[in-house]
Amino acid sequence: MPFESEIIKRRTFAIISHPDAGKTTLTEKFLLYGGAINQAGSVKARKAAKHAVSDWMEIEKQRGISVTSSVMQFFYDGYCINILDTPGHQDFSEDTYRTLMAADSAVMVIDASKGVEAQTIKLFKVCTMRHIPIFTFINKMDREANDPFELMDDIESVLGIRTCPVNWPIGSGKSFKGVYDRTTNNITTFTAAEAGAREVAYQEVALEYAQDLLDDLAYEKLQEDIELLDGACDPFDQERVSKGELSPVFFGSALTNFGVENFLQHFLQMTTSPLPRLSDEGIVDPMEEEDFSAFVFKIQANMNKAHRDRIAFMRICSGKYVPGMEVNHVQGGKKIKLAQSQQLMAQERKIVEEAYAGDIIGVFDPGIFAIGDTICAPNRKFAFEGIPTFAPEHFARVRQIDTMKRKQFVKGINQIALEGAIQIFQEFNTGMEEIIVGVVGVLQFDVLQFRLRSEYNVEIRLDQLPYEHIRWIENAEEVDVNTISGTSDMKKIKDLKGNPLLLFVNSWSVGMVQERNPKLKLSEFGRD
Repeated sequence: MPFESEIIKRRTFAIISHPDAGKTTLTEKFLLYGGAINQAGSVKARKAAKHAVSDWMEIEKQRGISVTSSVMQFFYDGYCINILDTPGHQDFSEDTYRTLMAADSAVMVIDASKGVEAQTIKLFKVCTMRHIPIFTFINKMDREANDPFELMDDIESVLGIRTCPVNWPIGSGKSFKGVYDRTTNNITTFTAAEAGAREVAYQEVALEYAQDLLDDLAYEKLQEDIELLDGACDPFDQERVSKGELSPVFFGSALTNFGVENFLQHFLQMTTSPLPRLSDEGIVDPMEEEDFSAFVFKIQANMNKAHRDRIAFMRICSGKYVPGMEVNHVQGGKKIKLAQSQQLMAQERKIVEEAYAGDIIGVFDPGIFAIGDTICAPNRKFAFEGIPTFAPEHFARVRQIDTMKRKQFVKGINQIALEGAIQIFQEFNTGMEEIIVGVVGVLQFDVLQFRLRSEYNVEIRLDQLPYEHIRWIENAEEVDVNTISGTSDMKKIKDLKGNPLLLFVNSWSVGMVQERNPKLKLSEFGRD
């Protein structure tokens, strides 16, 4: 392979957590160690002058949370690392799932004082659905924390994945003394560093000298913990880690940098270069396939408000990208040129001169790409496995307040829908132009309202509807939708492609309609 050495040094992973667990802070500390930024932005205060470099959307800066995935690349110790920073809130789990499709492994960040939080279970289970290697960083050990054995048990019982601690904390909060590394039998002592600083003052000693650094109570507790760990915990098994069956666990503090670089070093050793991908022609292995191929996993409009642009994010699966190269856009059915591709650090952009399997590039999208599209060499025609969409669970009727801004309203809501954050429907056979929006999480409504106002200068009114269940009609050609015998809580709508759908308030109504219309075939998933 002519560029095997480039592919071998690449690592592409997603980072996922509950809001406020420290995910964005950990991401920025990685970037610090890679030299990509000089000082971490504070994500503590919503109105702070500094903001996290990975949070680029205005609503993210105001609320201090991530609501959309961002992509960053940096170099460290000979590796080229692509980080996919995902939204932490469960209302954006669909965006997280699409991002995980582009990753080869995932890092779960857990707040040591809270463990696996209820609204994060859905996000973490999305991780396990992909069967990719999952690494756990238990954060905020410099604050009062739950018992580490309870934290491990929490991960195993709630998420159904076994754990293997690589290091082990000595105390927490004010009594946090450091960590014991089970691979080296060394202890690294903790000394708090100024937030945003790159280095942490620490001392590393062998376990046999630990008594000189720890008080009797901490030393005795550590000895007991080590004995229990060796007897009760799963041993490290690289094969099980690679299959997503065993999660290596690390303890530390992202804010003070303690344990971050050590975690990064272990992570790079335990992960692999870009993995093969499944297509309708079989496996595409980057180590064997020289032709260029990629798939679109994310589309984002208006990252630069001055240019009103749309960026299609592509995960390269094989071959090499060079500017101006001709490719086959499989779903579009035509050959196009990929020019001026970019890599992004939040809003900051860098023109890409070359990129390889595992890299994420952003390509200007004139409106031709859709999530899941495959791009390959001009003489090839195959498609990577599709990216499934989540059925929306919340619905609202949306209308613009100023009727003179209909054009901006329609353009804005359609562009945001193409990103996959919302789904758009209309009344069925009524001739009405009212738009019904479906979302996976209600916070998406706030984002929609904010973005239409800030990016398209359109104020909207949102009237939430009582429906919670949606079904596509699979055999619309065989049944007369108008004559379906429904229930009082059923509503007929259509998607943008004209496919008929049914909305229901209660789940039992779905079964009732099915019973009343035996020839009707309903599906939870839409049709292409």
